[in-house]
Amino acid sequence: MTASSLPRSGFRLADLTWVDAADLIGDGLPVVIPIGAAARAHGPHLPLGTDRLVVEVVAERLLASLPVLIAPCISQGFQPAFMDYPGSQHIEADTFQALVTEIIEGYLRHGAERILLLNNGIATEAPLRLAAQTILQRHGIRIATADLPRLGSTTASADDLDERNTSLLLAIAPALVRLDRLEQMAGDEDEDDFIDGADEPRLFSLRRPLRFTPEERAGGIVNRTGTTGDATAATAEKGERLLGAIVDEIVADMRLLWTDL
Repeated sequence: MTASSLPRSGFRLADLTWVDAADLIGDGLPVVIPIGAAARAHGPHLPLGTDRLVVEVVAERLLASLPVLIAPCISQGFQPAFMDYPGSQHIEADTFQALVTEIIEGYLRHGAERILLLNNGIATEAPLRLAAQTILQRHGIRIATADLPRLGSTTASADDLDERNTSLLLAIAPALVRLDRLEQMAGDEDEDDFIDGADEPRLFSLRRPLRFTPEERAGGIVNRTGTTGDATAATAEKGERLLGAIVDEIVADMRLLWTDL
């Protein structure tokens, strides 16, 4: 079996034997590594595993469109902003960078030369850039990265993230969205501190780290719901359109980067 004889669809590495994985990696199929938190607060209406759920659906759609190998999802990452919300987890930036670097090097050791990081996070972007730079310095291989929050629309601001995420979940896993809590949020006139909170000024040219808290804490921005943006504007139709646009953008760029796909 060679890459040129394969159907226009891919495989999940976790479903393969090591013998089959060796053949397909050796045939040059790109390895796609999904990265999405399985434990990060997204407001009272979305599951902690929202980032992982979305990135895995995107990976599945890539698998259906291209001859790629989908690696197991990296579901822990650098996510410090929401650690005050129970259930959220994160690992330090240098730990996360080292984890991703070692996982990539494992695939390189087995013969992979084309790797795409499928990143569904904003805080994870900087450590992933450093990991990709480390791989380039050590091995001379340029890793590609797709940052999902920046795809499918013209913005990646915190103001629209929960509308995006809620729309995506309504499209792919509506049973996990607490619609009753969305209705409560829409009718709660006191809940106007989704992002600014506690007299935090809007800065246009300067940037500072963020740490949201459900109650007053030193150095934190009060955000009682853990929601960033207007989640009540979300719809399943928006989510499906967004998901399609994200996948289309990635597929188009992968075919530009690797013309045999």
